[in-house]
Amino acid sequence: MKSESILRAARRALAAATAGLMLGTFAVPSAIAQTQAPTTTPAAPTPAPNGPASVADLAQELLGAVVNISTSQTVKGSEGPGAVPMPQLPEGSPFQDFFDDFFKDRGGEKGGGSQKVQSLGSGFVVDAKEGIVVTNNHVIADADDIEVNFSDGVTLKAKLVGTDTKTDIAVLKVDPKGHKLTEVKFGDSNKMRIGDWVMAIGNPFGLGGTVTVGIVSARNRDINSGPYDDFIQTDAAINRGNSGGPLFNMYGEVIGINTAIISPSGGSIGIGFSIPAQLAAGVVDQLRQFGETRRGWLGVRIQPVTKDIAESLGMSEPKGALVAGVIKGGPVDNGTIQAGDVITKFDGKEIEETRDLPRVVAESPVGKAVDVVIVRKGKEQTIKVTLGRLEDGEKLADAEGKGEADKDSKAAPVAAAKVLGMSIGELNDDTRGKFGIAADVSGVVVTEVAKDSAAAERGIQPGEVITEIGQESVATPKDVVDRIASLKQQGRKNALLMLASKTGELRFVTVRMD
Repeated sequence: MKSESILRAARRALAAATAGLMLGTFAVPSAIAQTQAPTTTPAAPTPAPNGPASVADLAQELLGAVVNISTSQTVKGSEGPGAVPMPQLPEGSPFQDFFDDFFKDRGGEKGGGSQKVQSLGSGFVVDAKEGIVVTNNHVIADADDIEVNFSDGVTLKAKLVGTDTKTDIAVLKVDPKGHKLTEVKFGDSNKMRIGDWVMAIGNPFGLGGTVTVGIVSARNRDINSGPYDDFIQTDAAINRGNSGGPLFNMYGEVIGINTAIISPSGGSIGIGFSIPAQLAAGVVDQLRQFGETRRGWLGVRIQPVTKDIAESLGMSEPKGALVAGVIKGGPVDNGTIQAGDVITKFDGKEIEETRDLPRVVAESPVGKAVDVVIVRKGKEQTIKVTLGRLEDGEKLADAEGKGEADKDSKAAPVAAAKVLGMSIGELNDDTRGKFGIAADVSGVVVTEVAKDSAAAERGIQPGEVITEIGQESVATPKDVVDRIASLKQQGRKNALLMLASKTGELRFVTVRMD
């Protein structure tokens, strides 16, 4: 009995030890893990229960390259949203002197006043010899004075080299004046995997030199902060003041610039976002070289490829970016790319979603000739395009103020018709005046949309103009009816319509025909 008791106790101890191992209480010696015999199926890697043994050596090596950014801005208090009005006291009040001192330079004095607004952020040195510091644009925006504070107590005045509001990146320059700086390099953020360890260093709440550790929680996050959102999400603690600071991999390379958090309270809840180094490095290089960005530009308006649109175009799956219009005077305004094309690959890079295209185009050099794979009327083809400059293209787009209209439709208009829950009619002076349609918009006008119809489900409104159906232009109501009938004969379930707004801006919709 005694031996059985001992045996039961041993079993309980073994079970407890096993349970402790699963809960991360016990560590598995690396030597044991490495000498386990291979099996027929690859064993899952043994996790480090408590993360890396220590990041002390790595942190000590990197702390000198991370800086605190302090800025100041002079704001006229009487005009500022936080201006505090000075109380009106009785003449000769004994509290007059007290209030005069208290409200001095707070914007509450008669005749105006001003106050110094200060803010804190983080940054890091990428070129010790030249004194180049990288931070977030929102850290230094509208600042009158910028100072860079180093971990050894040295403070240097900084001048602004350039900013990019689209990615929220700014580049500063300091004069070391014999002060030896420590620099860090950008790493390859594309190699980072979900679950990889990362380390953030920054200046949260003014507490400089703060080190936090976590993992890559997710990649390719779109938080609707800009046109090139592709954030790395991390659970490493990031708080106010960490903005502009680096996110390191375990090799001491910068793989992200900490820029945003999700937090109801303003403190870290384990959801922080970093600009990936792959995007940031190119922006930093351009700002250093030109003082501004010079991004590639294709000159097209795009929209997502939905399942219905993919089916209408004869595609096996919804992927790529659907070209909804071409900018006048842009790189592809020669017919190389047309409205209705679907871009599935750009310069060898797959375009899975619409938001992939602006990013890869922007990262490409101005003037570069690239191969673009498109799907046109169900057939894939490769074309060569020479990129323009985005900054020039934005001026063209603003000046244009409207989408490309179909100018090739020359057929004479005929009578009105009803189709797919829409009443349609010819586009003439009367209908243009009634709906306020621009003179250079061509096609067939939608005059009414039946409630609960297929067209109403897709948000089609009276006054919109049908310019194409199934990638073929239409000019009369009869063209629309004939084209719908043709698609039905082909066994199509949806009709792909290109619609122009009153001002000519284009969009695609699919409408059920069954």
